[in-house]
Amino acid sequence: MENKQYLIAEARREQIIKASIEVLTDIGYSSTSLSKIASKANISTGLISYHFSGKEDLMRNTLMYLVQQERAFIKEKVEQKQTYMEKLMVFIEAGLAYQGTKRGNNIALLEIVFNGRTPDNVPYYLVEIDHEDELNVLLKEILYKGQESKEFGDFDPQVIAIVIRGAISGSMSLPQYENKLNLEDYSEKLVKSILKMIQ
Repeated sequence: MENKQYLIAEARREQIIKASIEVLTDIGYSSTSLSKIASKANISTGLISYHFSGKEDLMRNTLMYLVQQERAFIKEKVEQKQTYMEKLMVFIEAGLAYQGTKRGNNIALLEIVFNGRTPDNVPYYLVEIDHEDELNVLLKEILYKGQESKEFGDFDPQVIAIVIRGAISGSMSLPQYENKLNLEDYSEKLVKSILKMIQ
């Protein structure tokens, strides 16, 4: 019975978080309110207050949810591959695919990072993180192990990891409605460029 209650509570929390993402994407952080989120989720504001202590708490949990979604999406694809070259290629492709297909998630994440604050009133983008982002750790591990196994050539894994992550997050600024450089084209060209750097 207790387990069932927990699952219901978790499902409700996720419903509220998903509504938050939609509202953040539609109207931005400063216009987002618990009442607008409640309206989007078709629930009462009181129900949100039962699960979260206020807007900041909800935004903090939404941010964690968004980070976990991207991480799970990429890790699952990487773990299916055998060689480090395949793992690296799929890391890049999955990262770009996530940016392209989950555009709302990325907009919501940026809204929180640049407008939200921690309980100590520090803007999220200025927060000193005491542990490295799991996707960075995964990417560097692929690069180091690829070098150890002689699949890759000689380069600085730290620098290449920054280049790759930057190119993936930069893809969000690709023009959405113009055909100058669509995501598939961008993905193909990025993979070719990275291949040149690592071989």
